[in-house]
Amino acid sequence: MKIYLNGDLVEKEKAMVSVFDHGLLYGDGVFEGIRLYDGCVFKLDEHLERLEYSAKAILLDLPLDRQQMAEAVCDTCRANNLSNGYVRLVVTRGVGHLGLTPDGCGPPSVIIIADDIQLYPEELYENGLKIISVPTRRINASALPPAVKSLNYLNNILAKIEAKKVGFQEALMLNDKGEIAECTGDNVFVLSKGVLYTPPLDAGSLRGITRGAVMDIAQDLGIPCREQALTRYDLWTAEECFLTGTAAEVIPCVEVDHRTVGNGQPGQMTQKFIDKFRQNVRQDGVKI
Repeated sequence: MKIYLNGDLVEKEKAMVSVFDHGLLYGDGVFEGIRLYDGCVFKLDEHLERLEYSAKAILLDLPLDRQQMAEAVCDTCRANNLSNGYVRLVVTRGVGHLGLTPDGCGPPSVIIIADDIQLYPEELYENGLKIISVPTRRINASALPPAVKSLNYLNNILAKIEAKKVGFQEALMLNDKGEIAECTGDNVFVLSKGVLYTPPLDAGSLRGITRGAVMDIAQDLGIPCREQALTRYDLWTAEECFLTGTAAEVIPCVEVDHRTVGNGQPGQMTQKFIDKFRQNVRQDGVKI
C-alpha cells in the first residue's frame, strides 16, 4: 500500500511522522473521510471545502490549495489501484516543541490513506442496526463547534467503547441538554408522520456530507425535511430511523435503547433513501 506523506507516495511501513508532531501529541489537526465509488471520489469538492473551513477555524494554514489537495487524493487512489474504497485525509499542525503552544510548529503534515473499508456487516443493512444511548456526552457546541472535524475524537471513542461493552455496535450521543446530537461517527434521521427530522448543527451534530446528500434526496422525493431538536423519546416513537455517514452510507436503525422502532424492520422510506443514495454516489463524483 502506498501512503501519501507530505508530497511523496511511500510504502505504508515507511509512512512515519515525528513523535513531536502536535497531531500526535495533542490531537492538533483536522481530517476528512471520503468515499471512492467505481473510480469516482464522491463529493470531493465538498469534503475539501469542509477541510478548509475546519483548518481555518483552528488557525491552521493548509500547505496545499484545493486543486493540489484534490490531485493528491486522486494520485493516492491511483497509486493503490483502488476503484472502490475509503480515503482518510489528515492534516496535522506539524512538528513542534513539548507544550500546547503551536508557536514554532510546522510545516503541517499532510497524510492520505486510501484503502478498503467496511464499517458495519452487510446483514445490518438488511436487518437494521440496534443502538443505545451512553453516558458520554457530545462536546458542547459553544466549547468546540461541531462543524470542526478535528483529530480530537476521544469522547466519541469513549461512547463507542461504552456501547460495545453492553453488546451494541453503535452509541447514541446526547448533548448536555439531553438532546440527540449524533452517533459516534454518524448523523441521525427519523421519519414521523411523513416528515424527516434530523438534529440541528447547534445540538452537537457534525455537518455531515452524507447528511447533506440525504437532505437533498428528501427534497427530490418530496419529503419535508426539518432540522429540529430531538430527544430520545422522538427516536423511541419514530416510524423509521436511519443513520448516515461517509463510511456507513445510509443504514437502517430498528432499535433504540431496547425500544423497537416502527415494526422492527428497515422501513420502506429508509430503503428508498438507501437506493437513491447508492444511485447518486456513482453520478456525483470526481473521476480519478
